[in-house]
Amino acid sequence: MATQKHTIVALVLDKPGVFNRISSLFRRRGFNMESIAVGHSELPNISRVTIVVDGSTVQVEQVRKQLEKNIDVVKVTDITLRDTIIRELALIKVHANSTTRSEIIQIVDIFRAKIVDVSGDSLTVEVTGDTPKVDTLYKLLKVFGIKEIARTGCIAMTRGDNASI
Repeated sequence: MATQKHTIVALVLDKPGVFNRISSLFRRRGFNMESIAVGHSELPNISRVTIVVDGSTVQVEQVRKQLEKNIDVVKVTDITLRDTIIRELALIKVHANSTTRSEIIQIVDIFRAKIVDVSGDSLTVEVTGDTPKVDTLYKLLKVFGIKEIARTGCIAMTRGDNASI
């Protein structure tokens, strides 16, 4: 069975333990979640969970069905094959001195990223975009030396008037 990356969106009750039960279900099935992002939704007391996982369509569909059986899960949708907007946020702290600072700033500008902190020996860059954009900027900044990186994981929704879930 061929595997591919699947983007799953779930609406869940906003209460303690729900996130643990969701991640445990994926763990028990042997899936490595590439990213998971949780935040409030447009509905009161409901959180939106976006999970990116690598697996076959059949395996992911089985997990989706099991998630729907969870009492704390309102709805689950695999939006992999839909027209979607997928974004990620990263903060990258890179070594910078007087000789490299201008070159780093030029690279950051090309990617429409932002410098959000400046210190004597580093710059912190904020970048938002799809995963390949974040990865490419990271690779270019790696040459200067990465001090620290924090990534949110993907969030996603479908384009246009159609609801993601």
